[in-house]
Amino acid sequence: MIPIKSALELEAMRKAGALLARIADKIRTTIAIGKSTEEIDAFAEALILKEGALPAFKGYHGFPASVCTSINEEVVHGIPSQRQLKDGDILKLDIGINVNGFYSDCAFTVLLGNVSGRQRRLVDATKKALDIGLAQAWPNNHLYDISSAIQKFVEAQGFSVVRDFVGHGIGRLMHEAPEVPNFGQPHTGPILKEGMVLAIEPMVNMGTWEVVIADNKWTARAKDNLASAHFEHTVAVTANGPEILTR
Repeated sequence: MIPIKSALELEAMRKAGALLARIADKIRTTIAIGKSTEEIDAFAEALILKEGALPAFKGYHGFPASVCTSINEEVVHGIPSQRQLKDGDILKLDIGINVNGFYSDCAFTVLLGNVSGRQRRLVDATKKALDIGLAQAWPNNHLYDISSAIQKFVEAQGFSVVRDFVGHGIGRLMHEAPEVPNFGQPHTGPILKEGMVLAIEPMVNMGTWEVVIADNKWTARAKDNLASAHFEHTVAVTANGPEILTR
């Protein structure tokens, strides 16, 4: 069963989403060449707590940090460390918070310094793919209309969508039904209904869609070691169309 949020629950999720958007904007301003991902994580955790929220990722199935920091060929679930960001890096930052029992989730990609043109196109395509997917989150559409729209656009740009990690429902739990893949057939899957809330998150690789998991059991990287990008928003399905809660 895909949870349907009540009006009160949606209002609580709007507040959580708006707070996460503000937190993400502040974190983005601190990202710079020479900064370690551990420093970014410490700043993020302090900010989340200061704002009266809880970091959703810390301790989740044992994850050791408050944000995920994935660099270059790392796709998702990168663990912050003393590694310093350098010129030419592509950083994916994934953030989740819990506000009074309701979760919100978002991710974005930052280019640092002199990044190649094809890598910039990868990031631009991933961000556009998210917008295209979000635009399908209307009542009476099928879930995989979102998936198909993302896949079709990404592959037309010459890139590939990751298959091993997907988006998800979100609400009182960080991960709820349904899974939201970034690939699929249009006009298939569950019917979207008013009150559903989804975390849509295209993860796009420059080369193969295949990933491998690092020895730390968390970090996924592209199997061919080519660059990856990741964007995510939490969106509510409403009678007036998609309402992006983390914009």
